[in-house]
Amino acid sequence: MNPPAFQRALDTLREFLDGPGVRPELDLEDMPAPRNLAPYAAALSGSVYRDDDTEVAMGRLIVLYDPDGAKGWAHGFRIVAYIRADLEPEIAADELIGSVAWSWLLEALEPAGYTGESGTITRAVSESFGDKSDEPSTTELELRASWSPIGDDLAGHVTAWCEVMCTTAGLPPAGVAALPDRPGGTGR
Repeated sequence: MNPPAFQRALDTLREFLDGPGVRPELDLEDMPAPRNLAPYAAALSGSVYRDDDTEVAMGRLIVLYDPDGAKGWAHGFRIVAYIRADLEPEIAADELIGSVAWSWLLEALEPAGYTGESGTITRAVSESFGDKSDEPSTTELELRASWSPIGDDLAGHVTAWCEVMCTTAGLPPAGVAALPDRPGGTGR
């Protein structure tokens, strides 16, 4: 039997999986959680798709719980997040994109309350050679972060992770329409 605080966390994750969906471009799924990080763990995976069903971002959210607590964990909880998103080369070249992406995460988490945040942002360029030389270069951003929620209501933390995944994929905020492409422009 799960401790009550962790059961509430599981119920929250189930509400996101079974509910109406955060955004139509976002697909969430249950996934196995790592077993060796805490006595109790649960995990979600997510993918963000463009109109043509091309995956442009993916991520994982892991909820760890130790009823005895752990150093640096508030209320026995720790959340670990991973997000990978395709980037346009011009954006990936911007030296500030790491700081900007980190600020997206902190701004999204602010309403939920958090402490002990840490993480890394990585920009990567992949070039193809040999038999794959006709494939275009790709650029991507990877965000790895962890934090402890203040309190044990995790809904705001799952929402924040979803929001940051969509933002890194280049989607406008929920409820805001993207500008249409215009001749000679990109619509951004």
